[in-house]
Amino acid sequence: MPLTDVPAPDHLAAAYAVTRAATRRTPLLEAPDLARACGAARLFVKAENLQRAGSFKIRGAYWRLTRLSQDAAARGVVAYSSGNFAQGLAAAGAELGVPVTIVMPVDAPEMKRRATEAFGARVVLSDHGDRPREEVASALAARLAADEGLTLLHPFDDPEIVAGQAGAGLEALEQMAEMGAEAPDVVACPVGGGGLLGGVALAVRAARPEAAIFAVEPQGYDGMGRSLAQGERLRLTGGGATICDALQATQPGAAPFAAARAAGVTGLVVTDAQVAHAMRAAFEQLKLVLEPSGAVALAAALAGDLPLAGRSALILVTGGNVTFDHFAACLSCEEIRT
Repeated sequence: MPLTDVPAPDHLAAAYAVTRAATRRTPLLEAPDLARACGAARLFVKAENLQRAGSFKIRGAYWRLTRLSQDAAARGVVAYSSGNFAQGLAAAGAELGVPVTIVMPVDAPEMKRRATEAFGARVVLSDHGDRPREEVASALAARLAADEGLTLLHPFDDPEIVAGQAGAGLEALEQMAEMGAEAPDVVACPVGGGGLLGGVALAVRAARPEAAIFAVEPQGYDGMGRSLAQGERLRLTGGGATICDALQATQPGAAPFAAARAAGVTGLVVTDAQVAHAMRAAFEQLKLVLEPSGAVALAAALAGDLPLAGRSALILVTGGNVTFDHFAACLSCEEIRT
């Protein structure tokens, strides 16, 4: 599929039909207390932090691996990732018998590196120095692909990844219907490179054409939102520090951008302090442990940035791969940038 082709609804459904057997049907939690705090009529939280490997990433990774030829699958794949796609791809590779190599920035969380290796993947560390870590890691992954005959996979810039990630949205829509709710009026989704956003936005737009769909990014890394506002992909420079280690892409992927633009998505930005507040709220009220990157959409809702008055909302929380110490520091609002 060409990079900027937007997957059709039947393609999303086909991907979901394949991946649902290998992924967990994560809970959709209705949160009345959070709804009241946000002014929403009903608020639903899709808990992808409870997915296999700790995030939604296995959905797209598994579908992408099933699209490989038999020869390519036997030779293996290589990708770069700061952690969550690494774990999702490694888990999918273990399930399907596809050898996986991951290039991971040397400053990626050690917990995520160890978890990736535990799934049987080979991890190669890249030292980016003062250069953008994504660019350095992707260049090393490309060299390994060429030298070793591996298929190079992108963590988000691939229409098949977008199609696979759409399963989170399709599943949430199924669950809302089972709970007696119509498709949501408002949807908020965390964004790094945009793979999940692209898939979920297409799924929701097909089910509810009038829905308001928001891409939520950490301050300094709002490449998707700025690109959508400008009408073309922009590359950011000088993003600075953030506790959202998995959402530091300097440019949205071409495939996710095409999908998000087709779905009429709007961008929003949250601060680290707002993210920490959302992590605490999820823990205290929903008993969910979220990593910072997984909490940005909930942060936007709690900050009052979404048009929720009297409306129903679907909030995706997308990852729970966080150490105890970092989680505790965020909940106490210590050692974070405000």
